[in-house]
Amino acid sequence: MRRLFWLALGVTVGALAVRKLSRAAEKLTPGGMARSFGDGLAVLADSISEFAADVRATMRDRESDLRAAAGVDAAADNGSRR
Repeated sequence: MRRLFWLALGVTVGALAVRKLSRAAEKLTPGGMARSFGDGLAVLADSISEFAADVRATMRDRESDLRAAAGVDAAADNGSRR
């Protein structure tokens, strides 16, 4: 009876391992990988463009703060009104 139990356990563990390895191999094949790799690249590109937009907005805000603190905009306005 013990041998039958261990045989059944071994067959079950082996079947589960084969299924898991097959799924992992399927993800690494060009067809399965292309879809997930392409999706990953799209997400990365979106993240980079959002980051760049945030950086540009922050740069504009900071530049306007620095111009106001240095009085650059006020001097330019006074010079053009003469």
